[in-house]
Amino acid sequence: MAQTNRFALMLEALTELVQEEKQSRPGDTTNMPVDGSVPVLPSLRDVITSNSSMPREALFLGLAEDGLPVLLNLYDPVPGPLLITGDQASGKTRLLQAIARAVELVHAPSEVEFGVITNHIEDWDGFQEIQNNAGIYSTQDSASQDFIHSLVSWAHNNKGEKQSVLLLIDNLESASQLSQGTQQDLRWLLLRGPSRRVWPIISLNAGRAEQVRAWLGFFRTRLFGHIQNAQDAEFVTGQQGVRFDDLISGSQFTLREGKNWLNFWIPAIE
Repeated sequence: MAQTNRFALMLEALTELVQEEKQSRPGDTTNMPVDGSVPVLPSLRDVITSNSSMPREALFLGLAEDGLPVLLNLYDPVPGPLLITGDQASGKTRLLQAIARAVELVHAPSEVEFGVITNHIEDWDGFQEIQNNAGIYSTQDSASQDFIHSLVSWAHNNKGEKQSVLLLIDNLESASQLSQGTQQDLRWLLLRGPSRRVWPIISLNAGRAEQVRAWLGFFRTRLFGHIQNAQDAEFVTGQQGVRFDDLISGSQFTLREGKNWLNFWIPAIE
């Protein structure tokens, strides 16, 4: 049996289990029982290994319900920067970490590097040793501002280089803690970065999105995790009637694909 078919069966079983749990425990959609019968998500390494023919320009984001990878073309700037939003504990940091680990498994440093800016640098223990890592910085450290400025300089001078750099910012609210000059640099990267192979991928707590309203317009590509409050879901999408309270916290996200929604899972990170 092909690996992708095996993954599809695993995800189908997991989805069915989730639906059964929601029916047996109405109103509680965030957790599942953990016992020997519960199917587990495939490991990120297994997913990457089974897709060894993945294009070099592809950035792995997750595993769709049909068992196939969800990819971002790093050579196509049209999607623009990515916003990852959801409730607290919806898996936003975990998704950023899965993206970083996938870079390690798929790309040489000469192809893709990543840098991280976060309020909780301890969450990224172990990522410093990855060869593709361009730095992990605390938001409160001036080095984080130097890193953003260096990316602007690199992007200005990038004349068709094949290398891409991911700017992973864990919490968009932290942008308000940056100096005015650095905020201006970040705005430039949000507008122009992907066309110069700098890709901002930034998380946001959906319940606090109102506080960064001015930044939301930079993101036309948004990945949504579990959002319990319907008003929060409507605010971060700009659409009425949309709900994400059936997504599994910590593991499942969705994105808009044309007129449809594409649900995907974060593989287990070893």
